[in-house]
Amino acid sequence: MVFSRAILSTALAALAVPAFAQKVDPFAQAPNHLRLYAECMELARREPLKAVPMAEKWKAEGGGFGARHCIAIALFESGKFVPAATQLEAIERDMGADRPGVRAELLAQAGQAWMEANQAENAAAVQSRAIDLKPTDADLWVDRGLSYAAMRAWPRAISDFDRALRIEPDKVEILILRAAAWRNAGDPAKALADADRVLKRAPDHSEALLERGFALLARGDRKAASVEFAKVLKAVPPGSNAAKRAELGLRGEQPGKEAAPAASRLAKDPSRP
Repeated sequence: MVFSRAILSTALAALAVPAFAQKVDPFAQAPNHLRLYAECMELARREPLKAVPMAEKWKAEGGGFGARHCIAIALFESGKFVPAATQLEAIERDMGADRPGVRAELLAQAGQAWMEANQAENAAAVQSRAIDLKPTDADLWVDRGLSYAAMRAWPRAISDFDRALRIEPDKVEILILRAAAWRNAGDPAKALADADRVLKRAPDHSEALLERGFALLARGDRKAASVEFAKVLKAVPPGSNAAKRAELGLRGEQPGKEAAPAASRLAKDPSRP
């Protein structure tokens, strides 16, 4: 699953009507369904305002869940996050009780749309439903952890990152997210421990160096923190987000206690892993 996230410390289906009884490919409603879906999704990403009428026409001609999903993605890409979220939730609901993995992905996409709409509580609610459907998916736990972080519910965020790490132990991305959550929760020692775990494996990881620096700064060791921030400035492009955060740290300042939403998992077909 391609899925990138903004780090917490910066602030923090494509389906035809499925024939479940026959266990056929849900895209196999018509021979050209996959092609139509691919074309619609490409347009949704590139020119979302043009994609909506195309998808609506396809829906009227029997495009089913694939057309509806394309509409949802076009709405998202055009900045209409609440309609996109409600459309994605409706698709999942209308699928019934089958294909829990696909439904979990649709709910995860709805969660991202709610996050983009700055409605983290709604995001967490649909992400909880996704977790119920697929509790072994670490990304789903991370998604909800990010939503809790956006609400500054740090213990809940940390708990979800813990669960994700049980599924994918020592995954660098999750350790950095948890380090930021620990720091925001007022426990720089645990934040430092998570950052150090990453740096043992990847000594030049800029996000881990930043988290180590901010954890040291929170402990009152500005001199040691400045060493970490200086390493970051040598390793990243000037003017980059990481460079700006390192400069903030060198001034003795902490980043804001906010979470940035997950970057796009919406451009993918939720029926494909």
